[in-house]
Amino acid sequence: MATAMQQDVSEKQIRPVETPEPPTSSKRRFILPIVGVLVLIALIWAFKQWSYGRSHESTDDAAVDGHLIPVLAKVSGYVQKVTVQDNSHVTADSMLVLIDPSEYQVRLAQADADLAAAVATAGSGGSTGQAEAQVTTASNQHAALGAQIDAARANAQKAHSDLERYRQLVAQQIVSKQQLDAAQAAAETADANVAALQRQAAGAGASVTNAQAGVRLADARLLAARAARDNAQLQLGYTHVPAPTSGIVSRKQVEVGQLVSAGQPLLTIVSDTGVFVTANMKETQLADVCVGQPVAIDVDAYGGATAEGVVESLAAATGSKFALLPPDNATGNFTKVVQRVPVRIRITKNLGAVRPLRPGMSVNVHVLTTSCPGGAKD
Repeated sequence: MATAMQQDVSEKQIRPVETPEPPTSSKRRFILPIVGVLVLIALIWAFKQWSYGRSHESTDDAAVDGHLIPVLAKVSGYVQKVTVQDNSHVTADSMLVLIDPSEYQVRLAQADADLAAAVATAGSGGSTGQAEAQVTTASNQHAALGAQIDAARANAQKAHSDLERYRQLVAQQIVSKQQLDAAQAAAETADANVAALQRQAAGAGASVTNAQAGVRLADARLLAARAARDNAQLQLGYTHVPAPTSGIVSRKQVEVGQLVSAGQPLLTIVSDTGVFVTANMKETQLADVCVGQPVAIDVDAYGGATAEGVVESLAAATGSKFALLPPDNATGNFTKVVQRVPVRIRITKNLGAVRPLRPGMSVNVHVLTTSCPGGAKD
């Protein structure tokens, strides 16, 4: 038995030790395909981003813009009525504010009375009629004096002809020296008569001019009365402050009983129409941007919901040129900074009435630059 045990021990010692094969990991078999799929997805995503970037220019420096219309008082006075509140919707021409019209009603009544008096004076032969009569009289006098001057000149010409004949006759001793002196006196008298009539004609001409000026003055007074009446009517109308357009009331700064002056802001209306997007794009992005290209507009306020639009125009200068303190690059401390150019985008498809686009909302814009419908950049 001892021999058998020794034999078994020797066989175990002589038998080579078998190395177990490493077990295949089930986790590795599960992870490797997942990693491969993720890498493939990442590559596809990177390719799409690269392809998208080649055909689009995007920026998040963009916001919704619109027409903000200030409503100002055109006349001074105490506010009698305010019909709106902040965020109220109004329609065009609806009354917003009423300024006390009492003072302007009195002014209109006074202007009506002044106009009636001016019309009555002109119609009853007053200042206008008198001036026109003076023009007629002075014109007739001037015409009559003209005829008299013509006759006086003819007489003077005859007197001078007689004088020449008498001089010749005196030289021939046919007439006496006394007759020559009489002819000389007659010629001088005729010349004096012409000069006197010419002076009278000049005075008559001045009278015509003065009379015509009187007519113009009378007409001007009548026109002034009518203009004063029209102005009073206009000022009275300005006491009613209407909405210039349909929209939403914002920044109301007026209350009943408040004294307002002409030109004072009362409120602002954000127009219902004409909403657009202003995107401040880098100058390095504009090489392929032109008017008419389609734009996707992601609105932050609505979880990135996308509206649609088209490029409407590009600004003529960068935004820095319109800054309150524009940069001065001639000081020697120049640092090159990529400038941004405002691009106006017209909205062609909004998000509906329940999700309105309001001025000031932040958006992301993506311009499709693969084609240029206009043929050239604006």
